[in-house]
Amino acid sequence: MGKSILITGGSQGLGRALAIDYAREGCKILAIVGRNLDALRKVEEEISHVSPETETLTISADLAVPQDLERIVAVTLSKTLGNLDVLVNNASSLGATPLPLLADFTDGDFVKVLQTNLIAPFVLTKKFLPSLIESMGSVINVTSDASRNAYPRWGGYGASKAALDMMTRIWAAELNELGVRVNSVDPGDMNTALHRAAEPDLDPKLWADPADVTDVFVYLASDESAGVTGKRLLAQSREWMAQFLSPHRLTIRNRARRHE
Repeated sequence: MGKSILITGGSQGLGRALAIDYAREGCKILAIVGRNLDALRKVEEEISHVSPETETLTISADLAVPQDLERIVAVTLSKTLGNLDVLVNNASSLGATPLPLLADFTDGDFVKVLQTNLIAPFVLTKKFLPSLIESMGSVINVTSDASRNAYPRWGGYGASKAALDMMTRIWAAELNELGVRVNSVDPGDMNTALHRAAEPDLDPKLWADPADVTDVFVYLASDESAGVTGKRLLAQSREWMAQFLSPHRLTIRNRARRHE
């Protein structure tokens, strides 16, 4: 792959799984962002075992803090010499848990959810845009079925993800002629800390392991997805493979999956 990639929410769950898979695919420089520096260091160590050649940059930051967003951009561009190929806006916030009704959402919690789930992806995409235009890069926004279904108590999260889906499509339309592709991915139900906090009474064993839903993210980060933009892909559906991969590539991937 040989690319420079930044992943927010990279210390655990899907972000961790993506970091490891991107390293396995030969990522050149991998910047991972999260609030817990110790957790980021553990992921960095895992990456070193998977791909010693990958340079890892750990950035402890809170996406709800504007100054932290500025620091993420400055540190990443310094490390990559201004060349970022892929931005994965993965970090998300639920707000208060147990999840409240919208009427019970505090103003502060609602604003923080929007700052993390919507404003941060906007700011990071805008700040990295010159680099992404130069590399004809890829922006991948992590969405949710809560953006399309009115689940009670998921109001803050769902509203932020619905707006993120629309922003993804607008970015894609505006940047298409510049060669930057912008897509969103719904990873489906996963066994993550965020999902367990949102639905503590359900059995997380019924949800997918984040490591099993990374194929579409690898595809969207690769040159293989050139020209694919403005799409909303379902990570746990093979329909995206049938739609976008050539029969030859699909056969290779299916064979690889059988032998894992």
